[in-house]
Amino acid sequence: MLLARWGGQRAGPVGWLTGILVAALAFGLTPDVLWVSQAKGALLALYVLVVLWPALLLYNIVRQAGGIDALAGALQRAIRQRAVLLLVVAWAFSGALEGLAGFGIPIAIVAPMLVGLGVTPVTAVAAVAVGHAWAVTFGDMGVILQSLVAVTGIEPGVLAPAAALMLGVVCLLCGQATARILRQGVSWRVVWIVAGVMAGVQALLAWIGLTPLAALGAGLAGIAAGVALGRGRAGQPHVGAPPGAADSRQAALGPTLAVYGGLALLMTVLIGMPPVKAALDPVAWRVAFPEVRTLEGHVTPAGFGQVFRIFTHPGASILLAVMLSALFYRRLGLVNAAGWGEAWRATWRAAAPASAGILSMVGLSALMEHCGMTLLLAQGLSVWMGQAFPLASPLVGILGAFATGSNTNSNVLFGPMQKSIAGLLGVAPAVLLAAQTAGGSLGSMIAPAKLIVGCSTVGLAGRDGEVLRITLPYGALIGLALGVVTWLAVNFGF
Repeated sequence: MLLARWGGQRAGPVGWLTGILVAALAFGLTPDVLWVSQAKGALLALYVLVVLWPALLLYNIVRQAGGIDALAGALQRAIRQRAVLLLVVAWAFSGALEGLAGFGIPIAIVAPMLVGLGVTPVTAVAAVAVGHAWAVTFGDMGVILQSLVAVTGIEPGVLAPAAALMLGVVCLLCGQATARILRQGVSWRVVWIVAGVMAGVQALLAWIGLTPLAALGAGLAGIAAGVALGRGRAGQPHVGAPPGAADSRQAALGPTLAVYGGLALLMTVLIGMPPVKAALDPVAWRVAFPEVRTLEGHVTPAGFGQVFRIFTHPGASILLAVMLSALFYRRLGLVNAAGWGEAWRATWRAAAPASAGILSMVGLSALMEHCGMTLLLAQGLSVWMGQAFPLASPLVGILGAFATGSNTNSNVLFGPMQKSIAGLLGVAPAVLLAAQTAGGSLGSMIAPAKLIVGCSTVGLAGRDGEVLRITLPYGALIGLALGVVTWLAVNFGF
C-alpha cells in the first residue's frame, strides 16, 4: 500500500493470501484453524458492514435531497465573523459530516466550501484533513469503533468512554492546528470553548452508549458553539452567504433535521434507555465454534463468534431510518428518479471497495489471532519497549491508518496486538485500544488515500504531496502528545 499505492480492496486480498501462506509454512496452519478463523472473521466483518451500507445510503439520500447543502448554507448565514466561520466549517462541520459518512467524504465536501470562501486550495484541503480527524473514531455512525469492539471483544461500554477521553485531547489539538493552518487570527479562547463543547458532548454520548451518534452530536454542538461565538456585532458584513440562499434546496433543511433527529431519538430509546435495551438484547443470533489447535500447539478455545443483537445493533436503527427517509423525501418530492439512482451508485462506489477491504483485513486479522502471529508480535514489542510502549501506542494506530487509508483497517490489524501487549504489560486493555483508535483517527490527516480525494475536488490532482507536507508535522506532533497522555494514563490513572 505504501510503495505501490494500492487501495485496501486490492492490497487486502493479497495480504490475506500471504497470511495464509506464512501461517501454513511457519505457524502450523490446519484446515480446521483456517475455516474457523475465516468464519469468525466473516461474522466480524458482517457486524461492521450492516452499519456501513445503510449509513452511507442514508447520507447519500440526504445529499441528493439537498440536505447537506442546506445545512452548509444555514451555517454560512449564521456565523458573521469570517475567522470563526472558517474554523467552524473546517473543524466542527467536517466533524459532523464525518459522523454521518467517512471515507474522505468530509474532505471532498468541505474543502471546496473553504475555497469558495476565499481560502487557497492547498490550505483548504490541509485544514479539513487536520480539522476532521478528531471525529473519525466515532464517525460513519460508529462503524470504526464497532470494528474495534468486534476484533478485540472489549465491551463498548468500557472502550467508548476511554476512547472519548483520548479524542477529547485530539479534538483540542486538532482545533489549534486547524486555526494555525487557516491563519485567521482566531482567539485561543474560541478554540478552547468549542473544543470543550465538542469533547464533552462526544464523551457524554459515548458514556451513555450512543456511540453511533457521538461524532455527529459533538460536531453539531461545536457548530452551535461557533454560531454563538461568531455572531459578531451588528452591522458586520454577512460572510459567505450562498447566492442561492432562497433556493428550493433550502426546503430540505427541515426534513434533513427531522431525519437525523428521528434517528437520534430512535437510538436513544433502543440503546440509551437501559430497560428497553435489556428487554431487546436477548433477541440475538450467535454461532458456536469448536476448539482448534495449530500444528505448533497454539490453541483457540471453543466459543461463540460475534453476537448479533437484532434490535439494538446500530445497523437496525439506521436501516429503519433509511426506509422512513426514502418515503419522506419521496412524498415531499425532494429526490427525483435520477437522484435515487445516483444515491445508490454513490453508496456502491464507496461501500463496495471498502467492504472488500474490510472482509480481507478482518480475515487476515482473525487468521493471525488463531495462528499465534498476533501474540508473537505483541511479545516481541513488549520485550523490546517494555513499559515505554504506551508512548508508541498511538503511533501504531497512525501508521496503520496512513498505510491502509482507514482507521477501521488499522484497528482490525493492530487492535488485537495492542490488547495482547496490554495483557503482557499488565495494563488495562481499554487504554491502549483507545490510544490505538485515537492514533488511527490522526492517521486520517496524513493518509494519501484521503488526501487524494480532497485534492481532486479543488483542482489539485497530483499535488497531494503539498498538502501532506503541511499535515504530516501536525499529525506527528499530536501523535507524540497523545503518546504522553497514554503513558500518564497507564502509570498514573489520568
